[in-house]
Amino acid sequence: MMSQLADLLLSPDDMAAVDRAAAASGIDSYGLMEKAGQAVAASALRHFPEALRYVVLCGPGNNGGDGYVAALALQQSGAVMRLFYLGDPKKLKGDAARAFADCPVVGETMARYSPRPGDIVIDAIFGAGLSRSVPDEVAAVIAEITEARLPVIAVDLPSGLDGRSGQVLGTAFRAVRTVTFMTRKPGHLLMPGRDLCGVLEVFDIGIPARIVRAQANGMIAENTPAQWQADLPTAATDTHKYKRGHLVVFSGGATVTGAARMSAMAGLKAGAGLVTIASPEQALAVNAGLLTAIMLRVVDDETALRAWLADQRLSTFVLGPGFGAGEKARQFVLALSERHLVLDADGITSFRDDPQRLFDAFADGPTRLVLTPHEGEFARLFPDIAADNTLSKVEKARAAAARAHAAIIYKGADSVIAAPDGRALINANAPSWLATAGSGDVLAGIIGGLMTQGAPAFEAAAAGVWLHGVAGQRAAKGLTAEDLVAHVTPF
Repeated sequence: MMSQLADLLLSPDDMAAVDRAAAASGIDSYGLMEKAGQAVAASALRHFPEALRYVVLCGPGNNGGDGYVAALALQQSGAVMRLFYLGDPKKLKGDAARAFADCPVVGETMARYSPRPGDIVIDAIFGAGLSRSVPDEVAAVIAEITEARLPVIAVDLPSGLDGRSGQVLGTAFRAVRTVTFMTRKPGHLLMPGRDLCGVLEVFDIGIPARIVRAQANGMIAENTPAQWQADLPTAATDTHKYKRGHLVVFSGGATVTGAARMSAMAGLKAGAGLVTIASPEQALAVNAGLLTAIMLRVVDDETALRAWLADQRLSTFVLGPGFGAGEKARQFVLALSERHLVLDADGITSFRDDPQRLFDAFADGPTRLVLTPHEGEFARLFPDIAADNTLSKVEKARAAAARAHAAIIYKGADSVIAAPDGRALINANAPSWLATAGSGDVLAGIIGGLMTQGAPAFEAAAAGVWLHGVAGQRAAKGLTAEDLVAHVTPF
């Protein structure tokens, strides 16, 4: 059965703590291993009934123990199977040793395995129990199986994949299916781990939810509506446009106005009551000729902006899309330090030489700043964090959010949204075709539209990323940013 805890994400260390807590509570740990291995065998038989033989590769730890249980279950089902092991199985300890002793299948050393057409490989070598590059013997087997294009079912995680970061430790299997237990790990969602896991099954082996949730602490999860829906504003029957907030998007010069218009329209479609593009005089005619529901105002310099800010109804701003990097962007951002701001693209790059100046401006009070960096922009604002290869993408985003006192969207195929208090969400609903020019401008506008209605910065950022993914799914392959805007809808 599928686990009801599959929304949670636990690191390998946290999951090991769950196992220990379960054993300490009196739960039969070997019984849990039996359920895990049997779930793997059941998945193999269910999804690959055409296999000419099932090949189980067992490692030197508990992941190997799951493999021995799976091998026994496959043999008892009458399937043709072979077993190969890494190291000396007689040196196994604990439950893994018992699983080996209970398995009557005679195995051979892993080096003796020769792939055959029709093999279905069950990878029970390392799972989440690996923190270094795979040994040469395993790397050679992975290479042979990959070259033979054999289907691989991974137990817990494809061997060679780091469950904390989703990164490959030297080399790794590319599984067609991965069977994990109780809940997922960050490496199941972070790239390239998500691609290497194939179809993911989360199987409930009987550890009480209270034990699992005690270790999860709710700080890391997949980005889904369950994480932020309750914090989004809902429209009352007596609402009007002013109650839904006034969003301002800054335009660049006459030849670079399109990004701001797409961002502004996304904010309007996300629910903002009013949206104004703040345009330099030189771009006024271009913007005026292409706007209908969106208002327009001339804002040429910092003086004009500060005068306009006397209107307290201007609650949320988007700066960056097509704006241009430089001193003007810095002046505008610092003038907005008391308001809610989504800073994107050129706005981020403008602070590459002095990011602390940006962080200091938004350091006090509730989180008002949302930063949306891609890989390169993240490195410009947080060079030391970006360069630390010991950190996962989640850990980098969390460290950046704490330093900047901002909600961080560390963009990519596996965008991570982090809050200054340590909460982090990994987004998994974005289709690959969202990687197109102008897509980020639309995202910034959606987030601004949610914030101007009263959504907190982190929740607006997370909801914006999710809604952006939904819009991409609706627009389908071949979308342009204009198509994407047309498919933006509020939650």
